[in-house]
Amino acid sequence: MGKYLLLWRLDPARVPADPKERAAGWFGLMAMVERDLEKGISKDWGSFIGEGRGYAIIEGSEIEVSLMTQQYSPYVRFEVHPIMSAGQVEDMLKAMGG
Repeated sequence: MGKYLLLWRLDPARVPADPKERAAGWFGLMAMVERDLEKGISKDWGSFIGEGRGYAIIEGSEIEVSLMTQQYSPYVRFEVHPIMSAGQVEDMLKAMGG
């Protein structure tokens, strides 16, 4: 199972100008975020204040992560970065050193 840093951003063309409509859309997205956290695929989630962007830490297979991101389409776009733990970096360094 891999670990990933996802940088997300809302598609500005799909964000309603009306504040009430925008809030309703956010409530729907946040319900999906809460489900991902409850399922355990999402380990952490945050929004950058005032930017319509944020991050998530996700654990799962490539298929699980792809399925998770697809549920947010077309409203949210993701930049996905596989990440290694400190222990994995240490193992890699030991392997390099022979």
